[in-house]
Amino acid sequence: MEILQGFIHLNHASLKYQGDKIIYVDPFKIAGSPGDADYIFCTHDHFDHLSMEDIKKLINPGTIVVVPQKNVRNFKKMEIAEAIGVEPGMAYEAGNLKFNTIPAYNLDKKFHKKKNNWVGFIITINNFKYYFAGDTDYIPEMDAVEADVVFLPVGGTYTMNAHEAARAANYIKPKVAVPIHFGSVVGSRQDAEKFLEELDEGIQGTILSS
Repeated sequence: MEILQGFIHLNHASLKYQGDKIIYVDPFKIAGSPGDADYIFCTHDHFDHLSMEDIKKLINPGTIVVVPQKNVRNFKKMEIAEAIGVEPGMAYEAGNLKFNTIPAYNLDKKFHKKKNNWVGFIITINNFKYYFAGDTDYIPEMDAVEADVVFLPVGGTYTMNAHEAARAANYIKPKVAVPIHFGSVVGSRQDAEKFLEELDEGIQGTILSS
């Protein structure tokens, strides 16, 4: 599928894009030490999303790291090009990459509070918009999201479950919907498959693998 060319679901909520640039989102349990990241995006500072151990395996002097504002201090002594702190609901540009931030929080759970200012990202790559939701429920702010591809958590417990994620995708109406946040910390492949089953016609659902 051309629109997903270069994308790999490494595990859990961890994704990699390899094209003109190499982009990681929420890198976790990285094998080896490739040191190949041009960009690293982290949605929030839970251990399975902002893992300093894994980030250190990926960085090089040209790496740009994008994290919630309060986490910029984690990178002050690291040999990278730049650490950019972000807040929800804003537009940014880093290098030649444009992206927006979307709030990410729980409505009826205590794990991801709105006041933390954690984020999801809409990143524009080759004129397509890719929405990486982060750890979130189906929140009102999602109704304004415009994206060609959505990567949505389906594992439940800490985030949306499969049914709720499908509702979000069906409202956003992307070309492609990809389930994440399953198979490691919480959630199963069955959750991912249930998500695909509940997508509206016209949305292509797929489970990415490494």
